[in-house]
Amino acid sequence: MMKQAQPIVIIGAGPAGIAAATMIADAGHRPVMIDEGRAAGGQIFRQPHPEFLRPPGDIYGFDARREQAFRADVADLNPAVDYRSETTVWSAETGLLHLANRGRAFVQPWSRLIVAAGAMDRVLPTEGWTAPGVYSLGGAQISLKAEASLIGRNVIFAGTGPLLYLVAYQYAKAGANVPAVLETAKPFDNLSLLPALASGGATFARGLYYIAWLHARGIPVLTGVVPLEVTRAGDGRVNGLAFRHGARRLFLGCDALALGHGLKAETQIADLLGVDFYFNSQQRQWLPTIDMDGRSSIPNVYLAGDGASVRGSAVAAASGRLAASALLRDAGHRDEGIASRDRRMIARSMRFRNALDRAFPFPSDIAGTLPDKTMICRCEGLTAGDIRHTVVTSGEFDINRIKAFCRLGMGRCQGRICGPAATELIATVARIDVSAVGRLRGQAPIKPIPLRDLTEVGA
Repeated sequence: MMKQAQPIVIIGAGPAGIAAATMIADAGHRPVMIDEGRAAGGQIFRQPHPEFLRPPGDIYGFDARREQAFRADVADLNPAVDYRSETTVWSAETGLLHLANRGRAFVQPWSRLIVAAGAMDRVLPTEGWTAPGVYSLGGAQISLKAEASLIGRNVIFAGTGPLLYLVAYQYAKAGANVPAVLETAKPFDNLSLLPALASGGATFARGLYYIAWLHARGIPVLTGVVPLEVTRAGDGRVNGLAFRHGARRLFLGCDALALGHGLKAETQIADLLGVDFYFNSQQRQWLPTIDMDGRSSIPNVYLAGDGASVRGSAVAAASGRLAASALLRDAGHRDEGIASRDRRMIARSMRFRNALDRAFPFPSDIAGTLPDKTMICRCEGLTAGDIRHTVVTSGEFDINRIKAFCRLGMGRCQGRICGPAATELIATVARIDVSAVGRLRGQAPIKPIPLRDLTEVGA
């Protein structure tokens, strides 16, 4: 049995984090849970403000029963964990996390750490995409779930991936007018993927339902679209999107636009901890190297959920249990023999996940050929032309060298938004494989923190 001076800490209170915390609490430990949200749930089970309570079916749709079961699990777990809501991890090192909460910075020691940091939107920049009224798909969904608010009344949804159809469906069902759903991929052109997609069972069926529902309401769903320009009204806000569909250049008006081109794992904390990474060619992202149970290359550091690899909420929960089980075994607890079920579930899911990645790829060809005037790095004001010029004049293609020459990714987002498109752009200009560009090294603070918060440092 483990004797420890410092607590077990779990970062993230979505499906992976809660599943891990439940196992650890059941083993007799009281873990510390660090959560950026106001309440546990992550993105999929994000809670509305109390004054905006609505029937679960209106918020979570087909996932309403899962959300209620999740909420019951959280209620049972609450007395057994030290839960820290609205708390941001802004730096990490061996044995210590640097946190910020409500205007105060403090340090949290840890003996063993599970990182279940989740995922974020991957967005393809388009000319004019910085206009007010342009949101990420995740941002649009947060507005609807947490604030009971639409980002607009006339909303275009553009991008690729299953989330595109889900959020468009949620908005249309909530009363928004949806002029169109614009998909950059052609997901059903490759019929050889259908058996693997069908292996997703209920998850795949739900996706087909969302698409069929949109079609039945007369909402156009166009595939193979190339976004060209976000246009603005006289007040500077978005008022439409120009795009190419086949040989035609088209335009649709709107008062809001939601963009999203799949999800990317949040890996900055793992990076600061010194975890090894590998390049995943299908997700086109550098991901933390872990074994089948979530052990990283660093002793006592485990990864779970979409922060290790984007695979959906059910797999996230299974990976959370596996990480907790591995942690407990490594700490001297008896092996209860329950991990094999979750390993089998994850292994079965990989066929479906790989097919999704192939059916809805990040549009790297579009990213690599963006017009020179397109803004890529909003924080530093760098356009596609600026990045191309830096690659050509410097002769460099490593993204950290490019960063040193032109400040790419040095702003508030630390490259979390601009990184994917910039990487594809550099690879295209240098005529190299995208993996050779490397990855932006993590730097603290990984998320913005006011300097005044650092003047109130607690233990």
